[in-house]
Amino acid sequence: MNKTFDNTPFEQRPREKLLSCGPASLSDSELLAVILNTGIQGKNVKMLANDLCRYLDKNNDIPSVKEISVLQGLGISKACTIAAMLEFGRRRYGSLQARIKHPSDIYTLVRHYADRKQEKFLSISLNGAHEVLAVRIVTIGLVNKTIIHPREVFADLIQDRAAAFCVAHNHPSGQLESSPEDDEITERLHSAARIIGLHFVDHIIFSEKSWWSFRENGRLADV
Repeated sequence: MNKTFDNTPFEQRPREKLLSCGPASLSDSELLAVILNTGIQGKNVKMLANDLCRYLDKNNDIPSVKEISVLQGLGISKACTIAAMLEFGRRRYGSLQARIKHPSDIYTLVRHYADRKQEKFLSISLNGAHEVLAVRIVTIGLVNKTIIHPREVFADLIQDRAAAFCVAHNHPSGQLESSPEDDEITERLHSAARIIGLHFVDHIIFSEKSWWSFRENGRLADV
């Protein structure tokens, strides 16, 4: 088996896309494929990158070299490369405090999750100036009231000493209209935020091409 991309057309391979269209045109897994460069026998680099992307999605903190190397196909050498890349990104860009002024600012932070085949529910901790303190995946899977509980969202917000927060989740179908479950979760979080004293800035539903805001559509009015 080819350890790179099998039958993927040359011009659609990540390195070629990066050269022709720039790094912003690549998905997370494609960026990882460029960094990994090659796969292993029985698992090409695209498959390896997808496995790594799924693993990183489940871990909000930067994993250690030992933790990364446990993944099949990622030895110490590749694990060191990935760990170094993640730490460099954190040092160089992680401290930049983006400020949320509009739903499009939230979308900019989370849009790279839009290509995932499962729904991901994310929380964004903000300080009093609505500068971003942290972005975390709360759950992976169908968004419903049995999975998304206020305590799962607010535990991290309190730890971050946040003054405000946003939430967002992707719709893999591309459909941006909210479901009854989305509406109920938003109301539960809004009610809990009032009690705790946190400002609920917005909840957006997003796809690869666009987003939909509860606040902009009058569904998150403050009392």
